[in-house]
Amino acid sequence: MTGTLVLAGTPIGDISDAPPRLAAELAAADVVAAEDTRRLRRLTQALGVQTTGRVVSYFEGNEAARTPELADALVEGARVLLVTDAGMPSVSDPGYRLVAAAVERGIKVTAVPGPSAVLTALALSGLPVDRFCFEGFLPRKAGERLSRLREVADERRTLVYFEAPHRLDDTLAAMAEVLGAERRAAVCRELTKTYEEVKRGPLKELAAWAAEGVRGEITIVVEGAPAPVPGDLDPAELARRVAVRESAGERRKEAIAAVAAEAGLPKREVFDAVVAAKTAKSAKPAEPAEGAPGA
Repeated sequence: MTGTLVLAGTPIGDISDAPPRLAAELAAADVVAAEDTRRLRRLTQALGVQTTGRVVSYFEGNEAARTPELADALVEGARVLLVTDAGMPSVSDPGYRLVAAAVERGIKVTAVPGPSAVLTALALSGLPVDRFCFEGFLPRKAGERLSRLREVADERRTLVYFEAPHRLDDTLAAMAEVLGAERRAAVCRELTKTYEEVKRGPLKELAAWAAEGVRGEITIVVEGAPAPVPGDLDPAELARRVAVRESAGERRKEAIAAVAAEAGLPKREVFDAVVAAKTAKSAKPAEPAEGAPGA
């Protein structure tokens, strides 16, 4: 008999938000893998529960090395409970490697649902919630951050991000630059905690507000791109959108179809725009080599 891997959601702020099953799972687990064992100790004390199983640390620094050990314990029949500092394991937190290892070995994986900063921020944002995508943390380097934002500049779904407070102003400024200064957004700070705050407004205003300094756990919710009006996009923009999708791994045929659907145009028109852009690029004269006549 193989064991079971249990992913347990933990409170994102208010300890009373802990799911009822969490205490029972903490008490029954053979192994508790925690992102921070000190925080685990505070959690169990607050819940009035005693762990009887072995407690091990499982965080970004040792996740790769510790996964085989925990996978072996699962194969041997252990019930392994995985908890992170807040929210659901593996969602921008340690856990994915262990889930993948368990699935590969045919081990049962289940969850104790709990509070989610993503869904809480989305619900509080006042922005459309019918379709959304979670983008996690943006890259720390400015150039990589801008590049990642350009990939979603035309995304119609609402976007959700996590961010560190000391990078918030730079991130919001980059979002205003790439996504549009007037794009609506909400910065959700310290959700469910004493100093919970939701700041809503255009990205340019939020960037100016964040420049004064913001503290706490941050989730950003950004309005999706507006639906283009047929005929509003010129051929160069159509070709650019296709190129962005291709660079993200889509085949050209699928990219053209998707851009045509977004723009409300026939696929042939988008195809012609791509061909025209490619022709213009190949016809552009090459830059003379350094030191060559005329350079």
